[in-house]
Amino acid sequence: MRTAPSQPGHSLSIRPCGPQDLASVNRIIDAGIDSWQLSERVKRLSKPLYHYGPDDLAHLDIHLAVAGGEAVGIIAWEPLEPAMRPDGLTGWLLHGLFVRPEAAGRGIGRALVAACGSAARAAGVDGLLVKAQADAEGFFQSLGFQRLPVISESRDYDLRYWLSLTRQTADQQRCRP
Repeated sequence: MRTAPSQPGHSLSIRPCGPQDLASVNRIIDAGIDSWQLSERVKRLSKPLYHYGPDDLAHLDIHLAVAGGEAVGIIAWEPLEPAMRPDGLTGWLLHGLFVRPEAAGRGIGRALVAACGSAARAAGVDGLLVKAQADAEGFFQSLGFQRLPVISESRDYDLRYWLSLTRQTADQQRCRP
């Protein structure tokens, strides 16, 4: 889908995930969760909840980032439910974004979000919504995602961020492929 430098001498390719990729995808997720600032027990209990299986491929778009022949990151998205859409706009929910910790800081997460944004623009989608993990807030803000206010405490996740794909600001241009 997209090729970009990930480190000197290596290019990054992003492609749709197939059933044969799910073991790699879930290893990347496990490595990402291991880097979170949580207790070991919470990490252990959480991992299975974040894993993707064959059924998920029917409902989610999951893409794999590969650099130097190694799977280094994943992104998954799905259409936003109407109740989750800010101002009634169309959008995709970033369901999961994980980069292997040893590959962090090389632009892989940025390239994955850009690939998702490019696909969303091509589909005529207004924006991307993410329910960010606390450690990732700065990352999404650096891409131009704007924090959404909590309107309903019973419904709205506190760390929701929106990236408009139809009304680009200078900061949001950085997320473009």
